[in-house]
Amino acid sequence: MEYISLDSFPHYAECEKLVSGMGYHLVELKISPQHGTTHILATITSSDPLAVIGVNDCSRVHHALLPRLEELLGTDDTYMELMSPGMERNIRNAAEFPLFIGKELRVWDKTVTDWVGGKLVAADTQSLTLEITRQDGENAGTASAEQKQIAYADIAKAKFIHL
Repeated sequence: MEYISLDSFPHYAECEKLVSGMGYHLVELKISPQHGTTHILATITSSDPLAVIGVNDCSRVHHALLPRLEELLGTDDTYMELMSPGMERNIRNAAEFPLFIGKELRVWDKTVTDWVGGKLVAADTQSLTLEITRQDGENAGTASAEQKQIAYADIAKAKFIHL
């Protein structure tokens, strides 16, 4: 999986400052001209990994973010769609991982050719660390946790685990 800094996307840094001030993170920002109109696609997540993004959250951020983007782009001929990452988001860019620390996810690890699932506990520009809980076979009801670091180069796919 490739790591592309989110700040490298046009207007991401300016918009992330606004969104983070509201208690959210900007996961994705795509701006594309289409038939004379500027289409904007934005995805947000909560700063709290246990919180669920609802319609009211999206509406609140939409009302703050759209005027800011129109000012940055120099146009008011825009269409903006703002959404949550969803329950089973496919993570496309490794730079998204730090925004989801604390969430349960699974990655297809090319080194073991299988899914590895756990709670995301750390992520940087090269790798992520999952906390994997295993049920002990001998002692029913007991579990042990281990941490596994996986390089982004070894990840083919990644998505949230919907519980």
